[in-house]
Amino acid sequence: MNRQCPFAIDALGGDVHAEAARVREQGPATRVLLPGGVSAWAVGRSADMRRLLVDPRVSKDAYRHWPAWISGEVGEQWPLAIWVSVQNMITAYGSEHARLRRPAAAAFTARRAAGLRPRIEEVVGELLEDLAASAPGGAVDLRTRFAHELPTRIVFELFGIPEHSWGPLHKIINAFFDTGITAEEAQRNAADLDVVMADLVAHRRRHPGDDMTSALIAARDTATDPRTAPDPRTAPDARTATDARTATAAADAGAGAEGAGAGLSEKELVDSLILLFTAGYETSVNLICTALHELLRNPAQLALVRAGLASWEDVVEEALRIEPPAFYGLLRFAVEDIDMGEGVVIGQGDPILISFGSAGRDPEVHGADAGRFDVLRATRGQHLSFGFGTHHCLGATLARLECAVAVRRFFETFPAAALAGVGELGRVESFISNGLRELPVVLGPRAPVAD
Repeated sequence: MNRQCPFAIDALGGDVHAEAARVREQGPATRVLLPGGVSAWAVGRSADMRRLLVDPRVSKDAYRHWPAWISGEVGEQWPLAIWVSVQNMITAYGSEHARLRRPAAAAFTARRAAGLRPRIEEVVGELLEDLAASAPGGAVDLRTRFAHELPTRIVFELFGIPEHSWGPLHKIINAFFDTGITAEEAQRNAADLDVVMADLVAHRRRHPGDDMTSALIAARDTATDPRTAPDPRTAPDARTATDARTATAAADAGAGAEGAGAGLSEKELVDSLILLFTAGYETSVNLICTALHELLRNPAQLALVRAGLASWEDVVEEALRIEPPAFYGLLRFAVEDIDMGEGVVIGQGDPILISFGSAGRDPEVHGADAGRFDVLRATRGQHLSFGFGTHHCLGATLARLECAVAVRRFFETFPAAALAGVGELGRVESFISNGLRELPVVLGPRAPVAD
């Protein structure tokens, strides 16, 4: 067993890279304490993570493989409970994962994501016009005015989320990734999420469209016995529901064991939607901010791209490597004892914390200068920022596309843009989400508009 004493993960993510280096130095896995006093094993070496991420002895299903969750020792009062209580493909294991991933993968194909390029270009153009008109040559916060706005419009349009839900969802998503909130705040946020999600599903059942939400609803409803499928004409008004997950228990029963291989239960539908659009939004915002920031503070790297020696796609991969949009992945569980080597054994039922951010700066893979941004780095694509194996992120193609278009168009429009001020910028207070809290930039003169 690991002889090291556990150390507490900083709930606010004050210095995640120093923390990750400490995890790597202590061996293939080391004991840590998560917020709320939950003990886990942290894994920070790239090779060890790659092995675990494809190991069938590793599960993401707390309901089957985490004794502390099953017994109630850790329950809904835990501030991070929502990360393990949801039932979707990200928390599923084995054949259940394949069943839950199938309808989402069918609705969210790489081809569909690539088909969004014209809309992405259009939205980016509109946002750049707004920046040029409202702050000619002045300073703006690119996170708020640009990086936030692009995925909001693209992802929320993709899922058919009505505009009246955009504000509440942003507030909920921000709290979702805030790993320093109290248990009471987390429970209130989960309740708010239930209400907004039930409202969205009820709205799309009454008014289906060409969007991801409607596609997943159709996959759920057509695979459910018609006698138990929700009637869109009588769908409850979610704004009166106190707990959408409890309210849908009867519908879940109709999609039980007999039909589980074919479709989604109501809870699985809602939880799948939560996963897809929260991850799709947060990932893109953080990634766009990182890519812009790294090029702004490393003008020599931007010059390489402008000279044609590197591509905008190279920028995206190096940004993903050096600052993954999600730093840690919660949680995985040992289905049986796992010998990690060097005298370390992860015991059956023990939770495992994967440090995607640590993998991107592992000197064994990326060299002694792994903390330096380099668009020509040979290993820039050897990161785990979108996962690995069966849980690889479905939205990776869209996130990469959004970032490449946004960064290219920004520097084409504002070629003299520069960071406003000096010093380190504040980061979001989270050890899961990894991004800048703001990105103040002086735009400089706009490039001449071609006739």
